[in-house]
Amino acid sequence: MAGGAGRKPRGILFDKDGTLFDYHGTWGPILVEAAEMAARERRDLVPEMLSVIGFDPATARVAAGSIAGAGDTFGLVDAWITIAGGWERAALIAALDGLFIRLAPERSLPVTDLPVFFRGLKDREIRTGIATNDVAESARATILRFGLETYIEFSAGYDSGHGQKPGPGMALAFCAAVGLAPHEIAVVGDNSHDLEMGRRAGAALNIGVLTGTSGRDDLAPLADHVIGSIAELPALLDELGG
Repeated sequence: MAGGAGRKPRGILFDKDGTLFDYHGTWGPILVEAAEMAARERRDLVPEMLSVIGFDPATARVAAGSIAGAGDTFGLVDAWITIAGGWERAALIAALDGLFIRLAPERSLPVTDLPVFFRGLKDREIRTGIATNDVAESARATILRFGLETYIEFSAGYDSGHGQKPGPGMALAFCAAVGLAPHEIAVVGDNSHDLEMGRRAGAALNIGVLTGTSGRDDLAPLADHVIGSIAELPALLDELGG
C-alpha cells in the first residue's frame, strides 16, 4: 500500500464511472451501441471491436486496465478505426463523444444515493470534484442529471486540457480550483489509472473501490485503502478522524 494511509483529507477527487456509477451496468450497453455505430453497416465487425477494447459481450464485463475500462475516446478510436475503416479519426472521435454525451448521463446507474452522499461530505467541510476519462460535457451533464451541482466544485474530462489519466493533471487542477495542496486531498477510483494519477500528483490518500472493473488485488498495490464502494467512505473517514 502507498503511504499516507492515516491522513484525513480536506478534499476528495472522485473518478466517475465505476466509482460513483456502476461501471458494467452503465457502460456495457453504451459500448455495444458505440461499436455498432462505428461499424456502420458491418455488424459482423462488432464482436472483434468489442474484444479488442476488453469487453466480453457474453458476460457483459469489462476487463480491468483495458481500453474500455481505463481508456478514453482516443483509445477507442485508435483501436477501432483500422477494424471499421472508412472513418477520419477526428470524425469518429466527434461521433463517439456525441454518443457518450447523449447516453451516459441518462443511463448512469449510481452506486448509492449520490445527493445524500455528497451532502454528507459537504457537512464535513470536504471539497469535492470529479475527474474522468469520459468527455467533459458528459461529466457536467451527469452532475446536473443527478442534482450534484451544489456539492461538486470541479469536474474534468479527458478533453478539459489537463491531460488524461494516469497523468497528474486533473488532480493538480482540482487542487488549484479548490485551493488545496496535493497532500490535503484523497483520490477515489476503481482503476489503477485513477490511483496512479493520485500518486503522481502527490495525493495524501488513494482509495480503491470495487464497483468498477478492478478487483482488490488489482488495486491494493497502489491504494492506501480498498473499500467495497463509496458508501463505505464515511466510515473510513471516521476512522481517519475526518
